[in-house]
Amino acid sequence: MNSDKAYIIKVSGPLVVAKNMRNNSLYDIVKVGNLGLIGEIIEMHGDEASIQVYENTNGVGPYEEVISLKHPLSIELGPGLIGNIFDGIGRPLLKLKEHSGSRLKRGVNLSTLDYNKKYKFYPTVKANSNLKCGAIVGYVNETKAICHKIMLPPNISGELIEINEGEFNVLEPIGKLKLKDSSIYNILLMQKFPIRKQRPILKKLAPCTPLITGQRIIDTLFPIAKGGVAAVPGPFGSGKTIVQHQIAKWADADVVVYIGCGERGNEMTDVLNEFPQIEDPKTKKTLMEKTVLIANTSDMPVAAREASIYTGITIAEYYRDMGLNVAIMADSTSRWAEALREMSGRLQEMPGEEGYPAYLASRLAEFYERAGRVITLNNEETSLTIIGAVSPPGGDISEPVCQATLRIVKVFWGLDSNLAYKRHFPAINWLNSYSLYWDNVKEWFEKNIDENWGVLRQQVMDILQQEAKLEEIVKLVGISALNEKDKLKLEIAKCIREDFLHQNAFNEIDTFSSLKKQFYIMDIILKYFSRCEQAISNFNLNTKDLLNVKAREEIGRFKYVENINIKNVYEKTLKNINTEILCLEKGGQL
Repeated sequence: MNSDKAYIIKVSGPLVVAKNMRNNSLYDIVKVGNLGLIGEIIEMHGDEASIQVYENTNGVGPYEEVISLKHPLSIELGPGLIGNIFDGIGRPLLKLKEHSGSRLKRGVNLSTLDYNKKYKFYPTVKANSNLKCGAIVGYVNETKAICHKIMLPPNISGELIEINEGEFNVLEPIGKLKLKDSSIYNILLMQKFPIRKQRPILKKLAPCTPLITGQRIIDTLFPIAKGGVAAVPGPFGSGKTIVQHQIAKWADADVVVYIGCGERGNEMTDVLNEFPQIEDPKTKKTLMEKTVLIANTSDMPVAAREASIYTGITIAEYYRDMGLNVAIMADSTSRWAEALREMSGRLQEMPGEEGYPAYLASRLAEFYERAGRVITLNNEETSLTIIGAVSPPGGDISEPVCQATLRIVKVFWGLDSNLAYKRHFPAINWLNSYSLYWDNVKEWFEKNIDENWGVLRQQVMDILQQEAKLEEIVKLVGISALNEKDKLKLEIAKCIREDFLHQNAFNEIDTFSSLKKQFYIMDIILKYFSRCEQAISNFNLNTKDLLNVKAREEIGRFKYVENINIKNVYEKTLKNINTEILCLEKGGQL
């Protein structure tokens, strides 16, 4: 063995220890063994380096050579990301399949972007301009939905001496920049950026605009702001992935980055099959024309799972820097934390609670803090929103990943297995969920939808909370102990749960609910409640008769009304409620 060469001295699953590594740095990328497996240095001791390998290490043995590439794990950023699916370290899975067949070969180092595909570039700056870091020099039409702005890297500035319009691939220079040291920098359609480093911004702002998801329980009761962070914890089978799929499908974000981190392969298959068939309500194009998929499923190498969320967030930040509003779905951060735990164990680090490393909370915070409503280097106001699923064992949210996440996020959509067993979806429990963005976005709802939005929302929350108290009384002494108004509250709470909060993700109309429609459903239920209360107070009518009005059925069907007919159906239903209850008050029969 050549004493100058780095070589393997230990292999423990995805962890490889190599000697003669003194000239390397933490987080440098290396090629491991005879197969050239891709790995990353995660610990240094003298001239020994611990390397996490992003591929299966079966067959790798001692004294095989380790070659350092002398740069951190980076991803190519440029046109061609949208509509594609990548593994945890940014390799395109479709190309890997072409190269390897049905079983992926190890040691295959493919570029993230297609080097042969040409794009029509349109410059937006002129020669002899002084350009700042991250400046936009032009654009290409990446998809029908996305105008891809070509930017200088965030650490490059200088005088533009040449810029060309035409068709280029991502390796061909589109212009030249004279740097401060008088050297010439070739501007390309792509740039490389380290995934573990946050892309720079000018300023971070307080979130104030809601991210509209089309899901009633989220938009109305527990909204998330653009640039906010949310957690979706819940036990197995409670619908975490469906909630994230629904948000990815219908959220009013310009770009969606969906990370399948350690989840089942069939869930990513559902995304690949469904998204090309669904029309985005904003752009009227297919959802895949604004979506980037990162797939590191449960059967793929555990070390790449740890890198996958950094790959996804770096891509999201890149599109954010173009001035686009980006939403990122991380499904799930628990699987990512399990990858951290496995690597920490192999490094023989002192374990923290339940075996997770002591730095679990800081790593989670580091990820979620990359979200935000920001001013970019180009003085554009935009946002990056993160929604992370958490999969606590047995639904126990007191476990470390949940608790560390809840200390960071401001929206908690707590999924309830009891609701899921009752086939109530989304199974978000309205009694223990919360949103700390409500005060930030309340004004927006009241200004853009209706001035009474906040009042109606509070009424809905009050009725649901009173229902929980009344149900305790019913369990103890029976429903006969309640007066007519309390019986009415129980029935209206049921109406809210079944006709407003329950939403069918697989129904063509109910899968997405516009804010106007959400307001009308909420308003019609509460007006019905108010009218019934008046009838009980003034005419001593009983709850049973009031619930038998035909308009009650119309309220139940309201969520299946198409948007174009909402207002007419709302006015007709309201008229029928008043007419039928008035008939009862006059002693008539329905």
